[in-house]
Amino acid sequence: MPDDGRMQDGRPAPDGDGAQDGRMAPGDDRAHGGPATPDGDRTHNGRMTRRGFLAVTGRTASALALGGTVASLAAREPDERMVWQIDPFKCVQCGRCQTECVLEVSAVKCVHDFSMCGYCKFCFGFFRTDAVELTEAAENQLCPTGALVRTYVEEPYYQYTVDEDLCVGCARCVEGCEAFGNGSLYLQVRHDRCLNCSECAIAMACPADAYVRLPAATPYFVKHLGPGQFPGVYRMG
Repeated sequence: MPDDGRMQDGRPAPDGDGAQDGRMAPGDDRAHGGPATPDGDRTHNGRMTRRGFLAVTGRTASALALGGTVASLAAREPDERMVWQIDPFKCVQCGRCQTECVLEVSAVKCVHDFSMCGYCKFCFGFFRTDAVELTEAAENQLCPTGALVRTYVEEPYYQYTVDEDLCVGCARCVEGCEAFGNGSLYLQVRHDRCLNCSECAIAMACPADAYVRLPAATPYFVKHLGPGQFPGVYRMG
């Protein structure tokens, strides 16, 4: 076939279909490795056509833009969402955290800041003030559900840990620790349980206005850090 695109008998080759002897006309995608795929994005040997390249580039750019938007929203979301929490420096251990929560068992639990604990043999958060003897017998314990667990370390030290599955948020141990100890036991709303109601029933009933709203990214007080650990974001619910 001559270079001017005519067949040997002088007739023009059909546009886009190639010569009648099966050879491919110039500009046909098949000249680069076989017939074009139906969508025109790739040839059968896997090479990408210009149209396919532009299409993939456009899809990639769109995906990146969408991904960036989603990532940006995800990154901002924890900072914008606020959750309920108890300010332990305002809490008066009134007992309403146990009785006022909408859940059957309160989302409020006792937590322990071990860095403040004295590991006392006689812990006023654990023992009743009229305990007969310093043993783990139920009649000697202040907690009505046995949620505060006493473990011997070495003489004269004992460690006290909270079994949150048993804790009902009654604050009796907290009250004892605040009155006679160093305040290492305190109450916090646990966010694996809390429904984060728009109007918290406990907050509405709290006589000390101890309920506040904190960012979901940093939802807990750490007692030994003191009352000023949330500057600029600490606010009342």
